[in-house]
Amino acid sequence: MTTQEIITRRAPRGATSWNAETLTFDAVLATGAPVQRHDARGAYDEILDLTKAAFAPSIPLLDSHARDTLDAVLGRVENIAVVGGELRGRAVLSRNNPRAQRVAAELTDGETFGISIGYVVSKWTERTNPATKRREKIATELSIVESSIVVIAADANAGIRTMEHTETQSPHETQDAGAVAERAAINAEIRAIAKVAGLGQDFVDGQIDAGASADAARAGAFEAMRSRSHAGQIRTTASVGMDYGDPEFRSRAIGEALFTRVAPSHTPSEQARQFVGLSIPEIARDCLRTRGFQTTGLSSASVVERALQTTSDFPLILGDTVGRTLRMAYESAPAGVRRLARQTTARDFRAKHRIQLSSAPTLEAVNEHGEFKSGALAEAQESYKVDTFGRIIGVSRQALVNDDLGAFADLTRRMGQAAAAFEAGFLVNLLTSNPLMSDGVALFHATHANLAATPAAINDASLTAARKAMRTQKGLLNEAISVTPKFLLVSPDKEVEAEKMVAAITPASSTDVNPFASKLEIIVEPRLSGNAWYLVADPSEIDGLEYAYLEGAAGPQVTSEVGFDIDAIRFRVRLDFGAGFVDWRGWHKNAGA
Repeated sequence: MTTQEIITRRAPRGATSWNAETLTFDAVLATGAPVQRHDARGAYDEILDLTKAAFAPSIPLLDSHARDTLDAVLGRVENIAVVGGELRGRAVLSRNNPRAQRVAAELTDGETFGISIGYVVSKWTERTNPATKRREKIATELSIVESSIVVIAADANAGIRTMEHTETQSPHETQDAGAVAERAAINAEIRAIAKVAGLGQDFVDGQIDAGASADAARAGAFEAMRSRSHAGQIRTTASVGMDYGDPEFRSRAIGEALFTRVAPSHTPSEQARQFVGLSIPEIARDCLRTRGFQTTGLSSASVVERALQTTSDFPLILGDTVGRTLRMAYESAPAGVRRLARQTTARDFRAKHRIQLSSAPTLEAVNEHGEFKSGALAEAQESYKVDTFGRIIGVSRQALVNDDLGAFADLTRRMGQAAAAFEAGFLVNLLTSNPLMSDGVALFHATHANLAATPAAINDASLTAARKAMRTQKGLLNEAISVTPKFLLVSPDKEVEAEKMVAAITPASSTDVNPFASKLEIIVEPRLSGNAWYLVADPSEIDGLEYAYLEGAAGPQVTSEVGFDIDAIRFRVRLDFGAGFVDWRGWHKNAGA
């Protein structure tokens, strides 16, 4: 499973909080409960760390994760928050979408549906559960991008929330009626669980007679399903996760298989393995057959042309392969100055303001009357904004018919490298332009105490002076702050000089000791030239250079379009990116000699 693909997790049916007048219902979108998945290494339990999840206040509500048409947008989910370990929100159905109105009618008639989320994971942590001995992958950095109404669900502890009854009764009557209503809701949920799991009335009666909770009944249903599977009986329920009937899932699997031909070192997942080795025309034929089109007797050229012009998944598969190839090249490109910057996100294209706060005021003695003196924090503000950059690349129909993966992959790889080079060039141009800060003073300036008064080569004396200048930097209230130099940034012209200066040696005497050996990490930026060099603090310690992507769109994004005026499929590579210096104290410049 790659770290940037959209994953779905589904929640089961449950007693509804549907309001037919406002077309709203409350839902538990996810609970982080383990969901079984598979990868190239076999089965594992996926767990979401919802405390680390990023999400907008409102996300789209879709029909079964269909993201390719506006007709599938049923409404939105708003007021999203993590409460008691659950990701909750209020769903609002559209009054203008016929699909949404059908869902509303079903809910009014008493039907319930599952809730599913789509999310992108950017960081995983893996472990083995000591109790179950099962492999677990925990999503520690993820973004919730959409939610969906589905028929079958996976997250056994989530679903549509029940409404709270607030009828006025005597305390004793309220307690009794509340207990009866709660038991009735649980019994209804047990029946729904049994229906989804394909279990009979005996299971329902046994659970209700035992006074089982919904969680206990759900666990019993899963156990009964597992036992039935082991006994070789036919399962009547949908499997947890995605299957090849899901067009988006199938497109990703075939796209990954095609990517394996582009990058032989990539180990395909279990889902993609069966498609490895298919040529581009064979993939086009498979897409047409899946959509019910006859392909018998058609030539490779005709198959490719029809796959491009019909509603098949062929363009999506090619787009998936382009995205994987582009991102592989993008991520493998040299980092340079980018390593010295902190990555963040921007919610929109408006100016992103970064507030700097001073250290807390110094504690003072309390006088004999017990009087405490008030203190305040000083603040300053820097800003920058995200802009959109991009290009369009095309792959001809002839290249697809010829199964010319070399040209296909080379063009895509070059676009990935170009995207990384653009970001690096953007950051270098920002650095060398010496931009004005919010105080009206240039980034590197004597007023900021981060510019050497006398240009000097990289030597013992100049590094000592630069390090001292950084160590003695002051905060907004002229308070002492901690700035530790960690990186030495140089151009290729100064690389050897820098390496000699920080190299570890075996001294013959104490005067020969190199105080900077193993203390600084050299960063060589090929886009820099000349003698200038920089000392830079760790961006995790203090603010400095910062870059941002639009929320949910980190790195280059790829969309596809079938050309009409040209005989090709075109891919649009879009990058929503911006950067700026938000503090000067973590950087020191020497013009060099």
